[in-house]
Amino acid sequence: MFATGGGDRVVKVWDLAKASVGAPDALKITLTGHISPVRGLAFSERHPYLFSAGEDKQVKCWDLETNQVIRHYHGHLSGIFALSLHPTLDVLVTGGRDAVARVWDMRSKTQIHVLSGHDHTVASILTKSTDPQIITGSHDTTIKMWDLAAGKCFTTLTHHQKSIRALAQPSFEHTFMSGAADCLKKWQGKDGRFLKSFRDHNAVINALAINDDGVLVSGGDDGSLRFWDYETGYCFQDTTTIAQPGSLEAENGVYATAFDLTGTRLITCEADKTVKIWKQDDSATDASHPIDMSSWRKQCIAESKMRY
Repeated sequence: MFATGGGDRVVKVWDLAKASVGAPDALKITLTGHISPVRGLAFSERHPYLFSAGEDKQVKCWDLETNQVIRHYHGHLSGIFALSLHPTLDVLVTGGRDAVARVWDMRSKTQIHVLSGHDHTVASILTKSTDPQIITGSHDTTIKMWDLAAGKCFTTLTHHQKSIRALAQPSFEHTFMSGAADCLKKWQGKDGRFLKSFRDHNAVINALAINDDGVLVSGGDDGSLRFWDYETGYCFQDTTTIAQPGSLEAENGVYATAFDLTGTRLITCEADKTVKIWKQDDSATDASHPIDMSSWRKQCIAESKMRY
């Protein structure tokens, strides 16, 4: 099961198995209530809840057993662009155009912290069970790492030159990725130490996703998708999504990406109002997709001479 939200102001919940084969009954339910585009969605792993946030400044908690809104979280002064649930605590974190991230108690609806310090829209949020438990990326080109208990920032990362629209973390190691129009960067999860740049995806990066096999996917606003080896930073595949027939060429952008739990299906939400599901090419071999070692070696040598 997965959920999507968009500019039509509704949240749709889908059956992944049926959607993967194009079944007409893949759509399970449509949830209405937002009055502006929906920007953030998250399923709770411990409760039958779905959380949604939108540009209407509203954060809603939906009970998936009754398909009703059971809680509202009020406090944002402008549109909300990011939403994340804490993996072990009943805590919700939202960030938006008012340049702050707000930490909410999921049950009591009270605001625990207001994480202020960014100068522009908070566009992406990561939550972890280990410190730093909250990481935010902003259009002010900085990444901040927060102490959840104190509600204070202890590290600011300023390596990017462009707005940071996407953050992602793998399940198998304590690192995380950030995506911006200048490049993708890999960071140490504990202290924010810079590790590596992933270059040559020349687009505004709207979305990142990592599966358990160490495959990183970056989606750009020009419809480009790049597949990287998370360990080395090698880009082993570069493709462009196909716009829906009848839509404009300018609507060829990727807004969101996510892997399913198996890591074999990639779901993309795109500007042409479609949700696409991608699967691995079973016929691909080392011969059909060879690794270009000579250019990869040149790139590694060039990067080793750069500061960042």
